[in-house]
Amino acid sequence: MELTSSFAELLQHFSPVFTAPTYQTFVAIVAGWILSQRHRFITEVIFSSGNVGNGHWSRFHRFFSHAAWDIDTFSLFLAKLVVTILAPGALFLWAVDDTLCRKRGLTLYGAGMHYDPLISSRSKALVSWGHDWVVLCLIIIHPWWAPTKVFALPIAARLYINRQGLTKGKKAKGQSAQGPTKAKVPPDPDHRTRPEWALELIRLVARWFPDEEIIVLGDSAYGGQSVLSHLPANVHLISRVAANAALYEVAPPRRPDQRGASHKKGDRLPGMAEWAEDPKAPWTTLCFHQFGLHAVLEVKTIQALYYKAGRDRLLTIVLVRDEVGGRPDQMFYCTKLEWTAWEILAVYACRWAIECTFENSKQFLGVEDPANRLPKAVKRTAPMALFLYTMVVAWFHRTGHQSVELN
Repeated sequence: MELTSSFAELLQHFSPVFTAPTYQTFVAIVAGWILSQRHRFITEVIFSSGNVGNGHWSRFHRFFSHAAWDIDTFSLFLAKLVVTILAPGALFLWAVDDTLCRKRGLTLYGAGMHYDPLISSRSKALVSWGHDWVVLCLIIIHPWWAPTKVFALPIAARLYINRQGLTKGKKAKGQSAQGPTKAKVPPDPDHRTRPEWALELIRLVARWFPDEEIIVLGDSAYGGQSVLSHLPANVHLISRVAANAALYEVAPPRRPDQRGASHKKGDRLPGMAEWAEDPKAPWTTLCFHQFGLHAVLEVKTIQALYYKAGRDRLLTIVLVRDEVGGRPDQMFYCTKLEWTAWEILAVYACRWAIECTFENSKQFLGVEDPANRLPKAVKRTAPMALFLYTMVVAWFHRTGHQSVELN
């Protein structure tokens, strides 16, 4: 089987990323990956693309494990392509989150035990063995061929490695061949947390589009000090505020007779529960009927310092109460001070599209299927599967919709 000529033409935009022979292997892998109806093992990709006997089978494995191409350079070309086709002149909305790809085998590079949201409940957290990927997606709102949908298109990804992934296969100091001892493994100076990987991806995109205003949407895991306090100048963030967070007024101006250092923050504001019950701060009713959010909400808005996370950066804080649905009260913040509560919540609701992307990529494109074990292969195979989701959507927007009857 072969790809349509329009999709093959789309792939030509990535030819500068590879050498000429590697580009031919890339086209064959993409064809086999998309057209396969079974698990996306590399051997299955060879069969699906019709390349059995076309050179040695190892060249397809070596495309991920040894070939000289850079995943970030590929992401750059992918971002430029998607922006040109799907979002020319639009406000850049991005979403960041992590997803677990379950794996088997103890010799996989970077695998470890990670929180598994699909088998966990609110009362009990469970874990699974696998790879945890931090992914940055470009949000596309209501394309003309799907006016009620929001799409999150993966652009860049990083593999988060926890303690099991860092120490697997290594002996701690004092550990013998007969078994482990009580000796502790020294911390890895190169280890990075999920928020730190997310910040690296955000900075990457900020360098790619230095003249654009970038809005990043992240849940509470990506809204703390490690991200908020280090954002590039052209990046804004919308995230959640912890229920017990300490909010402060802006620091008062320095008095002429004041001694010592200037105040960094003003008086502490009431907590979320006290603010919610304050009769002097009335609720405002807002109606939402859009992707991911269909509700009548009561909101309160102030501008304050979330000092523990953002230091002296002033934020718009939105307190939300759902009287009908019974959801617990929540607080959100936005670094764009001119945005209203409706704009902040409406944009943040689009973040849910990234969860749909993870599900579709695993179910239809086999992100969890590859059994690669070497470090470079692991770091490039799953992201490539996520990027194929982006390329398919871009192709459909550009050409593929012509073969589908739209009502």
